[in-house]
Amino acid sequence: MFYIFALICAFLLIFLGYTSYRRSSDRLTKIKQDVQRLEICADVTTISNAHHSISIGELNSPVSALLNSFSYISQDVDAALNQQSPYNQRLALSAVAEKLNSLIRELTRSGDKYAVRFRPIATSWYEIVTDYVRELAEVVELRQEIDNPYIIGVPLTEQQEIFVKPVDLSGTYISTRIEQLLLDRRRLPLLLYGQRRMGKTSLLNNLGRLLPSTIIPMFVDLQGPVSSASDYAGFLYNIARSMANSAQRQSAFTLPSLKRETLQDDPFTRFDEWLDEVEEALQQNIALLAFDEFEALDNAITKGRFDREDVLGMLRHLIQHRPRFKVLLAGSHTIEEFQRWASYLINVQVVHISYLKQPEARQLIEQPVKDFTLRYEPNAVERVLQLTRCHPFLIQLLCAEIIALKNEQNPSIRRLATLADVEAAIPEALSVGSFFFADIQSNQADAAGLAILQFLAAQGEGAIVSRSTILQHFSNKFDALNLLLQRELIEEVSEGYRFQVELIRRWFA
Repeated sequence: MFYIFALICAFLLIFLGYTSYRRSSDRLTKIKQDVQRLEICADVTTISNAHHSISIGELNSPVSALLNSFSYISQDVDAALNQQSPYNQRLALSAVAEKLNSLIRELTRSGDKYAVRFRPIATSWYEIVTDYVRELAEVVELRQEIDNPYIIGVPLTEQQEIFVKPVDLSGTYISTRIEQLLLDRRRLPLLLYGQRRMGKTSLLNNLGRLLPSTIIPMFVDLQGPVSSASDYAGFLYNIARSMANSAQRQSAFTLPSLKRETLQDDPFTRFDEWLDEVEEALQQNIALLAFDEFEALDNAITKGRFDREDVLGMLRHLIQHRPRFKVLLAGSHTIEEFQRWASYLINVQVVHISYLKQPEARQLIEQPVKDFTLRYEPNAVERVLQLTRCHPFLIQLLCAEIIALKNEQNPSIRRLATLADVEAAIPEALSVGSFFFADIQSNQADAAGLAILQFLAAQGEGAIVSRSTILQHFSNKFDALNLLLQRELIEEVSEGYRFQVELIRRWFA
């Protein structure tokens, strides 16, 4: 009997050893295949697609860390090629080239055995990217085109020079106000509130370079995979993944790894244990956990995908019991509009992001980037300010169309924008920006509010409609009127109401 038991044990040891060997062999084969895929990248398109086929694996291995670096670079190239203008492609790809150059220097200094294999790949990618940047510059110069630095429809990243630091209603930089509140010992949650496309996400993307290095931004977009996850394991895994990616991108700070499988048996407990590891890794640093578009998560709760107590209870527990974490929510609604949030997030401090001040708006128009070649007549600049009321997205929308218009003109008049050019660009700006205006129509006002907006729009540019006239046409519509005021679509002036922004009025007209 003992002999049979010994044989079984021996067989199990051999089997386990063979299984471990097979796994190790399979892993090495996969790594070899990944490296070969990186080596054969011959242009920016293949580089941009490389991250789809790289399996990162465990980050505690040197080769996995290197594969992770190449995967991030591939994603950056992919994002750069998706930029609409050659200028922004060049800008983003130049930032990629700098990362590759740093990686080459790091691999040159490294004594790791993998450095010899990966350094030629980094060098090849660097040459491909820099050659493509040169080609883009030559095309623009040959055509004598005006570079279009404006970003329409997507938030600005930390790589884009056009970003202008927003200020609050008192003239204080928003980033300075956030920094002050983060250092408050009461650990109060923050709400970054403002109109759609006012620059909230762009600000969150740039906090890494605006805040002290001891504050590590961890940005989580709740509109993406987080709120659409099918279970809590996926929900928490996507939060952790977003936190890790943001910390690495904005502050070069590496968070402990967390596998999705780890969360399967008891998601919230395992996630809480991972936060313990994150806090230990932070040491004396502060984590700014920024949840963008919190309305998307509220919508998921409303649909029954997640339980309110589970999700908001976890958020409240994090705020109350983890001093190294500061929580910021960003959205275009106030907490009071979502009563279930208000009961979990006590004493929320509101940071209001609004229109740019005129000096910042003029900079965005006249000198958005260094060596900008388009000049404006003074009355043309004033007209852009009048039409947009210094709304950052609308300035970019209108100015981008002015550049597109100028690039179609004779080179002899191309580089001076006139009042006539501004007026001529308005119809195309309204068309290109239809997604922005349609969101106002669909999500920012109810049926009564839309009727009020259309009535006001029909009165013409700058028209003020008296309160008595509004009440005569829209009796018992006080809630709709107050919502329009809260959304900053209209304003109360001289005992009446008018549109805040002329371009928005033109859409409704």
